[in-house]
Amino acid sequence: MGRQLAMVMDLNKCIGCQTCTIACKRLWTRDEGMEYMWWNTVNTQPGRGTPRDWEQSGGGFRKGVPKPGALPTRREFGDAWEYNHDEVFFGEKGPKAHLQVKGEKPDWGPNWDEDQGDGDYPNSYYFYLPRICNHCTHPACLEACPRKAIEKNAENGIVTVNEDRCRGYRFCMEACPYKKIYFNETKKVSQKCIFCFPRIEQGVANACARQCPGRVRFVGYRDDENAPIYKLVEKWKVAVPLHPEYETEPNVFYVPPIAPPRYDENGDIDESSPRIPEEYLVSLFGPPVIEALATLHDEMAKARDGQKSELMDLLIAYKWKEMFGGFDKDPATIEWVKS
Repeated sequence: MGRQLAMVMDLNKCIGCQTCTIACKRLWTRDEGMEYMWWNTVNTQPGRGTPRDWEQSGGGFRKGVPKPGALPTRREFGDAWEYNHDEVFFGEKGPKAHLQVKGEKPDWGPNWDEDQGDGDYPNSYYFYLPRICNHCTHPACLEACPRKAIEKNAENGIVTVNEDRCRGYRFCMEACPYKKIYFNETKKVSQKCIFCFPRIEQGVANACARQCPGRVRFVGYRDDENAPIYKLVEKWKVAVPLHPEYETEPNVFYVPPIAPPRYDENGDIDESSPRIPEEYLVSLFGPPVIEALATLHDEMAKARDGQKSELMDLLIAYKWKEMFGGFDKDPATIEWVKS
């Protein structure tokens, strides 16, 4: 491989507004057969996610050996629902009609358990976890495809599906431990996040990153020592991958969440233990998350004391376009437009 593009998402700034999700949906998944696809998702943690219970679906590798994975169903992803819009807006009942799902009532969707979280009041907690394809260094989907339809670009590391070669076997869906590949039942091909490579090729950052109002997402090459990605992942080591035990070496990283302090039985602040259990964060991000949290707390304390903190300045992202590692061209100026 040559260079590798990566993304870092700061979970302390994600507000779950789904702007990233809609930016991706409107740009990439508008065609027939893609109605249920959400290449970008933002789920509530702790939660079952999308597809439902994907973390128990297998795939990836264990000690270098491929681990069998389950094929997620369209129902587990959460199909696109149809509503009685005509009845509400044009029906005889008029104002008395209310919006409801037509046909069979759904039992799951991409944000079915949104904002539920875990823990007991007043120490309940949750946080938002945005997910896209991880464009892994060791993609299980690529190894699983007998048609060699999964390709990893040697110049930027972006993983894509060659739909001309794909025959819809869906071994890639079974092999991906993150379950971020969808099947288009109309075109009979697998489809997934393409890291907005047409934008990248013209110097513009991903749609999900540029549209984010919370300045959550950093984009850039992992070896660019002057860019935020390198500093967050390699220098400060506060950005960690999701489920590193899957051994695909994902290139999407997360700055772990820090919740408000807990309250004791008297209603007083109790800082003896974190509100979000460390063991839960370790289950998501592996043991390095503990060191990442310690670094974040140290640098936050330094900033509160009036000292200079390069890390805090970086995460605050005072200058928005500096988050994109050189992919800062105005989208309105690019020649490529998706019709």
